[in-house]
Parts: sequence; structure tokens; C-alpha cells
Amino acid sequence: MAEVVLVTTSELQAGAKLDQFTIVKPIGHGAFSDVFLAEDPSGHQVVLKCPHESIMGDVSTFDRFRRELEISRHLQHPGIQRPIEFTADRSRPYMVMEYVEGETLRALLSREKKLSVDKAVDFGRQLAAAMAYAHSQGVVHRDLKPENVLVTPDGKLVVTDFGVAFMAGARRLTWRWFSTALGTPDYMSPEQIQGKRGDARTDVYAIGVMLYEMLAGRVPWEGDNALSVMSQHINAPVPPLHEIASEVPPPIDGIVRKCLRKAPDERYEDATSLRSDLEHWRDLPLSQFIFGDEQIVSPQRSDLQLILLIFGISAAFLSASIFLIVLAYLIGHAH
Repeated sequence: MAEVVLVTTSELQAGAKLDQFTIVKPIGHGAFSDVFLAEDPSGHQVVLKCPHESIMGDVSTFDRFRRELEISRHLQHPGIQRPIEFTADRSRPYMVMEYVEGETLRALLSREKKLSVDKAVDFGRQLAAAMAYAHSQGVVHRDLKPENVLVTPDGKLVVTDFGVAFMAGARRLTWRWFSTALGTPDYMSPEQIQGKRGDARTDVYAIGVMLYEMLAGRVPWEGDNALSVMSQHINAPVPPLHEIASEVPPPIDGIVRKCLRKAPDERYEDATSLRSDLEHWRDLPLSQFIFGDEQIVSPQRSDLQLILLIFGISAAFLSASIFLIVLAYLIGHAH
């Protein structure tokens, strides 16, 4: 039997070949995979999504990529990146996606810091429209963040990366919680932090965080580590947007706060309702955004166990790092 030679992501530089595709350049790096701009044999540009070499060849990696392709193919919307194909080679899975010209919303925010009210509202409306369609097809993204949103030169948004999405009726895969299983702390809803699957209101929450960031130039909750940020999502009230960005009209402030309610039942019931309010915000009565004191989400036993597990593993990594440093020092001085 011929030896299987895996092409690692570190080897995929400009000019390298991956099957029939020629790599043009790397364009993205995530916790689970790397993304490359490439050309097919006819010269058309495509995007290749390749898992990190540390998990390449793992059966679950193949299953995850296959499920992401199945979910993405189920979605036909101009605001969602379109998949093209998926390799059948279990030892070297990768996905081929349509190329969308532009940059990520993260790159745009890094350059402009914050957006005008009109631009932020338009972007929020586009995100809500794409997610409203996905939700109508039974798909919840669960990892919406600026890194997973592309902005075209004419200002159109395209949502990408359905790697941790959930589709009604789909087989649930076991994800490593310490990678992308829970999402990204800055944009995770309280129910995600509690380890729950989440529903359309989970994506509404993430859109609310992005709206806040686009308007204020920062996310609602910041911290020195993931634990601090996750704790604030559960326990801390939303920092008043109007105190950070006084130019934000009260109705927009109210829409963002409604998205960011701790309890899912107090948020927009779906992205369709959010989209409608963003389109007609000038006509909205402020009374609909008046709530009582914001309630925190009380940690459950499973949440405390999760926090302790995160702390324990972090401590283990730190101890291992110190041990390796000391060991290297002793070996070096022994010679």
C-alpha cells in the first residue's frame, strides 16, 4: 500500500499545489482551520478551507467538514458564502468555497475603529437578513463574529464559516470544547457559556454584540482572559451605549440592548423581527424597549464545573510550560 503523504497547512504557500488547485496566498487563520486563496485549473479563484495539521486525518475532522458542507449547501442566499465541493479523501479533508472579493468585518473595524450609525445599522440589517434566511432553513450559526463576516467593495456583507452551526435534524457531533465548540468568548451568549445548544436567539445576541462594537468601537465586555469575559456575559449589565457613543439614537440603543438581554425570551424571537426593527427604527416607540432591572443568569452546577475545568486545564498547561522551561535549563547546564 502506498504511503499517504499529507500536505500540511504550513506547506501551502504561494505556488504550492493541493490536488488540482494552485495556492495564491493565505488569507485567514482560525482555531480549527486555515483559509487560502487559490486557483482552479481554469484560472478561476476559489477559497480553500484546510484543517490544521494537528487534526488532519482525524475521522471527526472529516465528519465535521462534511457536515459543514451539507449545512452550507442547504443555504442559498446572497449574504451567505457558497460552498463548491469537498474532498472525499479522509486523510486530507478540505473544502472549496466561492471566492468573495473584499475583506473581513474585523479588518474593516481594525482600520476604522467604529462605523457611522447609518453604516452600522445597514450592516446589522444585512446580518439579520442572512440569519433570518438561515433560521428559516433550520440552521443556527452559533459563531457569528467580525472574523466570519466578509465585506465586499460595494458594502455587501457575506456570512461565512458554518463550522459549528447546528441544523435541525442533523446528527450532533462531539466537539472539543476547548477549540471552537462554544464559540468566541466576546460574542457568546449566556446560554452558550452554560453549554446549551442555543437557537435563533443565540445568533441575535451575537449580532447585538457586533452592532454594539460597530457603534462604540469596542465590544460590550472586555477582560484579561476568556473566563473574565464569559463571566461578564452572564453577570454584568450592558455598559450604556449612549455613554460611549452619544451620537447613537435612543431607538438604536434600545434595539442593541434588546439583542443583548441575558434571558433569550427577552430578546428578539428571531432575526426576522430584528431586521424589521433595524429597517424601521425611526418609527419605533421607545416604550417597547423599556425593561425592568436586568436579571443575571444564575450559574448552574454544570456551569461551575465548566469554569473549574477551564481553570484546571489552564493551570495544567502553565505547570507543564514551567516544567519544560526548567527541564531545558537543567539539560543545557548539564552539557
